[in-house]
Amino acid sequence: MKTAYLFPGQGSQSASGLELVRAEAPDLLTCCVDLIGEDPFARCDESTRFAQPAIVLTSLAAWRRTTPAEPRAYAGHSLGELSALAAAGSITQLDAVRLAVIRGEAMAKTGEASGAGSMLAVLKGTPAEALALAEEHGLSVANDNAPGEGVLSGSREAIAAARGSARERGLRVLELNVTGAFHSPAMAPARQVFAQAAAEIEWQTPDFPVYSGLTAAPFVDPPLELGAAIISPVRWREVMLALDAAGATEFVDLGPSDVLEKLVARNFPAVCDVVG
Repeated sequence: MKTAYLFPGQGSQSASGLELVRAEAPDLLTCCVDLIGEDPFARCDESTRFAQPAIVLTSLAAWRRTTPAEPRAYAGHSLGELSALAAAGSITQLDAVRLAVIRGEAMAKTGEASGAGSMLAVLKGTPAEALALAEEHGLSVANDNAPGEGVLSGSREAIAAARGSARERGLRVLELNVTGAFHSPAMAPARQVFAQAAAEIEWQTPDFPVYSGLTAAPFVDPPLELGAAIISPVRWREVMLALDAAGATEFVDLGPSDVLEKLVARNFPAVCDVVG
């Protein structure tokens, strides 16, 4: 049996993670506060710049409390790749927190500068239907999370038009509460800032495979792949299939909520064990 440890991205933030971080990772919290200038948990629902470091802090604190199984594999959803790579020993946990602060700040600034980006979850539809909506309205497919769960990204005007088209076709849609067109070419300025910071970090070969949402395969060049992922789709459904093909039969969600636990269930209904 192989255990896959999963680390969530934005949307899983919760101020309740602060107590766990204080107990398990006070050094990481101190580093983060020094970089940001304040506690990110107090404002994690206000902005990406606070949410991203808070999520990474919580996931790494949960990882410190875990006794890992062997053999194992890792995967992170978007931002969660930083936590996964740190848990696997590819970078230090302090560097993961530093990169999360830089990434969150860069993505927040990029979104605020354009002021016109948003994201739309397309539910109960096929990947082909989500792609058709994206192509019709000039949007990007930002996330392919599970069968019947995709996310589109782009301008607010295009998102509004796609929402109307989706409802005409009987698809359920939900506009996300975000401040930018994440995982689309609109995030190019953030990619540049993050890539420069990632290139300055010392990277090691991980102790077990870490699967990339950019390629749905183990990371080969983390700094390059993490940067490219900021403007590219998260291929989470394919990551789940790759982990399954590699022999994963138990999945452990190391997030402050059960976001990835639910996605495992949607990708593998009644097949694999999930631990929250």
